This record gives sequence, C-alpha cells and structure tokens, in this order.
Amino acid sequence: MGKLDGRTALVTGASRGIGEQCARALASEGARIALAARSTSDLERIAAELDGAVVIEADLSVPGAGAELAAQAVESLGGVDILVNNAGVSELPGEEAKLMQINYIAPLETTNALVGQMGERGHGSVIHMSSIAGKSGLADSPTYSASKAAIELLCRTQAAKFGRKGVRVNAVAPGLIITDMWEGGRQIPGLADGLTRHIPLGRWGAPEEIASVVAFLASDDARYITGQSIAVDGGFGGSQSLANYM
Repeated sequence: MGKLDGRTALVTGASRGIGEQCARALASEGARIALAARSTSDLERIAAELDGAVVIEADLSVPGAGAELAAQAVESLGGVDILVNNAGVSELPGEEAKLMQINYIAPLETTNALVGQMGERGHGSVIHMSSIAGKSGLADSPTYSASKAAIELLCRTQAAKFGRKGVRVNAVAPGLIITDMWEGGRQIPGLADGLTRHIPLGRWGAPEEIASVVAFLASDDARYITGQSIAVDGGFGGSQSLANYM
C-alpha cells in the first residue's frame, strides 16, 4: 500500500522538471493527481502514465486563475487533499507584476480556494515551491528572489492560520537543480563547474530529489510538521550566498 492511497493531489507547473517529478512521486504513493500547466500536450503524456490522473489547462499569469483552477480540480477529483504550488517563472525584466502574479499571487489564490474543503475533511497538506534565492537573494533576479521570500513568509503565516483546520502548510526550497530554468546559465562557460565547487555534496541536484521531499511532506509521516521551509540544496545555502555568484 502507498502512503497516499485514497488521497488526491493538485500539482501546478506539472508538465516538466520538478513539477512532473512531484506528480510522479505522489502518484507512486497512491495519490490520484490533477496535473495543471499552461500547455496540455506534455500533461497528457504524463497523465497517460499515471492511473486516474486528470489534466487541467491553466494560465496562472491571469488574475483569478488560481481560484478557477482550484474549482476545476475539486470538480475533477471530487476534492483535493494535497496541493503542490510548483508553477513559477524566473526573472522577467519589465514584467515584474506578471512574475509576482505567477510566483506569489496564484499560490495564494489556489491555497485560499482549497483550504475550506480540506478543513471540512479535517486534513490537508499544502506544499509551496520556494527557492534558496528566497533566503539569500539572487543579484541578477531581484523580483524572483522577492517572490520566493514572499512564499517563505506565506508558508509560515498560512500554517498558523490553517493549522486549526487540520491543514499543514510547508515549503521546499530547491538549490541548484538541473532543470530548464537553469539551462541557459549552465551553458555559460565555467559557471556550472564554479557553482558546483561551492556545493558541499559536490554536485547539482535532480528534480526527483525535490519530489521525494514533497511526497514526504504530503504524507502522514510529516503529520506534525507545518510552517517549515526545507532547503534541498546539497548544503549550498548553509555556507554560501547565491547572491555572491550570480
């Protein structure tokens, strides 16, 4: 039996990378998944490999889209027990409001729209995707860093607000992970190797290593954990500031 048998989960930004692996990890523990992203082609491929998964097209750059997505997920799954707010974008020069809408407002909207029905059942787990940039800042990405710092505080305040309903709220803060978001940076001569030298574990992480922590936080193994942000960064953030290297 899986640790999430009988539970349902909504994963945003699920079409690739960390989001895809989160969906797969939750499904492997028995959860039925709603996959959400702007484009459905990759979602349909993933859904075909996950028993009972549903696909929801959602553009979270549009104000109000988070609440609409929540309603669609509840209708499709009959309720949502686990929410993984993974969708996000990197720095968008000149489009700061759009970045904040996707990275902060949409998770806020989606969570607020789902905690009521979670509370009615007496349990729920919300997992926000933060970043070590939200802890130390990233020199070339001030708005991205600010959006993730906001997520860090949102995690703690929502945990305090919704705990009495039986809803836990936590965050995962990835470090240097091999994803599309870092593809451009990894092509800069010397950058990837230079950053690797400052990771105590000596390598970049994989999306699956973020997903395993998300699956843990979603499960009853983490039933007494709320309001926490767990850095999954190979030790990088413990001794270094990302702002120093970018």
